[in-house]
Amino acid sequence: MEQKTITLVQESFEKVKPIAATAAEIFYSKLFELDPALKPLFPSGDEAMKVQGNKLMTMLGAAVVGLSNLEALIPVLQDLGKRHVGYNVTPEHYSTVGAALLDTLATGLGDDFTSEVKEAWASVYGTMSTVMIEASY
Repeated sequence: MEQKTITLVQESFEKVKPIAATAAEIFYSKLFELDPALKPLFPSGDEAMKVQGNKLMTMLGAAVVGLSNLEALIPVLQDLGKRHVGYNVTPEHYSTVGAALLDTLATGLGDDFTSEVKEAWASVYGTMSTVMIEASY
């Protein structure tokens, strides 16, 4: 992965951190809009979804930081992918999650979500999801 891609993702994620709770809400709203069948895979209730959103943003933040050390990040992503099998996640779900992530970033970052930033995030997510899928299925 190119350093420029890593830098773009890490710098743009810094702008997401202050709106992490809102970004999580946007993400799940977009995810369920794209595929309503995914909703039963998640906890019900506002408080439970806030906890889930916090987990999402924490994991995403750790992964973004981990881009600087891919050798350490890859086993973490592999384990995460394996755990998601137990949550009834299928390989097809990863593309929906990627679309929801990019939509969320576009909304959250506004004008800062340039085509270059979008391409960097798409590349990083594609790599991460491939690692998770290949380790799990």
